[in-house]
Amino acid sequence: MSVIALLGAGKIGEALLSGLLHGGTSADDLLFTERYPARAAELTEKYGVHGVSVPEAAKRADVLIVAVKPQDIDPVLDELAPLLGPDSLVVSLCAGLPTALYERRLADGVPVVRVMPNTPMLVGEAMSAMSPGKHATAAHLAVVRELLEHVGKVVEVPESQQDAVTALSGSGPAYFFFLVEAMIDAGILLGLPRALSESLIVQSAVGAGKMLAESGEHPVILREAVTSPAGTTINAIRELEKHGVRAALLAAIEAARDRSVELGKAHETP
Repeated sequence: MSVIALLGAGKIGEALLSGLLHGGTSADDLLFTERYPARAAELTEKYGVHGVSVPEAAKRADVLIVAVKPQDIDPVLDELAPLLGPDSLVVSLCAGLPTALYERRLADGVPVVRVMPNTPMLVGEAMSAMSPGKHATAAHLAVVRELLEHVGKVVEVPESQQDAVTALSGSGPAYFFFLVEAMIDAGILLGLPRALSESLIVQSAVGAGKMLAESGEHPVILREAVTSPAGTTINAIRELEKHGVRAALLAAIEAARDRSVELGKAHETP
């Protein structure tokens, strides 16, 4: 494996760093950048990986994984632009930012792969979708796939679908957490202690997720298996439909898609 630099060591950056190390990548083949010295020192002590400046990362690394916030991308690209060439590989984990932005700001021929991961990367269960830019080859995609499979599953999608992916799986864990939070509160409303309510719902979520992943059944079939005629579940489903929960989810995910599009447009040339 080539030398890999993570530009930005927030939660996603750290999760990928940890996953690569657990997957057998040597700490000597990894670098990271971090604007806060205390945070950089903490990560070096924890993982044995050295923090460096962006220019040093550009000079030493073959693969540069950009994991900064979208609004922080401009100064990073300014530092990278004079130092990268076609032999480098840039992997963008920044929500909403198209490969065309990197290709416009970096030297001609620099291969770029756009990736939308999600926070279950922290527990090795990420869902990551990757899309090649115009200079990225099948070999570049194979490198990115190998990296990301250390922390979860990977699919390839056309870049035109990345804003939808961002809304669905990139933001998706937050929707599940929101639902779990509401269900825990419902248990408290019904008289259960918070700790018990949380235990019941979290394990139910884990079990339901495993059934979805392993049963091969459509979610409708799994739901119907719990929904007896005139039973408790169908009464609950009726209330969810009455309150427009399905429509609210559709609207929420559409709004997230629209925001992803806006993030990309903010970096378009006038």
